[in-house]
Amino acid sequence: MPTILGQNQYGKAENRVVKITRDGDTHHIKDLNVSVALSGDMDDVHYSGSNANVLPTDTTKNTVFAFAKEYGIESAEQFGIHLARHFVTSQEPIHRARIRIEEYTWERIATSDANSKFIGSDEVRHSFARKGQELRTTQITFDGENWEIISGLKDLTVMNSTNSEFWGYVKDKYTTLKEAYDRILCTDVSAAWRYNWTSDEDRMPNWEKSYEQAKKHILQAFAETYSLSLQQTLYQMGSRVINSRSEIDEIRFSLPNNHHFLVDLEPFGLKNDNEVYFAADRPYGLIEATVLRDGVEPRIPVDMTNL
Repeated sequence: MPTILGQNQYGKAENRVVKITRDGDTHHIKDLNVSVALSGDMDDVHYSGSNANVLPTDTTKNTVFAFAKEYGIESAEQFGIHLARHFVTSQEPIHRARIRIEEYTWERIATSDANSKFIGSDEVRHSFARKGQELRTTQITFDGENWEIISGLKDLTVMNSTNSEFWGYVKDKYTTLKEAYDRILCTDVSAAWRYNWTSDEDRMPNWEKSYEQAKKHILQAFAETYSLSLQQTLYQMGSRVINSRSEIDEIRFSLPNNHHFLVDLEPFGLKNDNEVYFAADRPYGLIEATVLRDGVEPRIPVDMTNL
């Protein structure tokens, strides 16, 4: 049977680049995991093996490191924009570039030695510890004219020890779950949000500020919502971001319900007054949904929350 080539892309995945910016004795770290995917006139390499239109993946790797030096890394988004523009505009066969970036964040190590020459405001200026809160993500796509920037985070673990209920649900003969009127609500937040910035001519968002503000609104909505379901909390988190950040049109969440079950202590003659729980890591409920600005069509791929 005759066959034809479908959608295809190639590139170098997971290029770990660490950029140290030295401002006198004060150092700054940007630690990225960069994946490059290119597509365009690539039929011949698949059909005949001709590499005439192929930019080696090793070259894309080298470009990542060279650009870290040439342009610096102001933000994951800005760095990805530099890379995507370069690949599409410098190589005629390449029509589309997708840059996916994970950012590992670091914080300065505090010290009690007030006499150290390296110390300012009780922090060592060149010593850092990896922050364990979340992994920042972004995907930059450029087709020569328009940009699509989808940023987000994953593995941000949050918990409310009260102000959460779950009751009034459908029951059948297989239902054993007891209704809960005061439960722990815990989840690992994975979120991806799409910016409405699409043209190099328009005013770019402040990527660093936008990320911090989006994260802040997600956390505040989680903490401030009296939850009757994780779905309700998800919607409040998304609504808070959309209503507070004009540069964001769409946000998608994937929220596992990290179940905490009350332990039966009666066999030991003890009363468990919502104090002792068993944290079950699997199986878990998985709640996923997208929250959109009114009138906006959804465009975030489902897999974006799993970058």
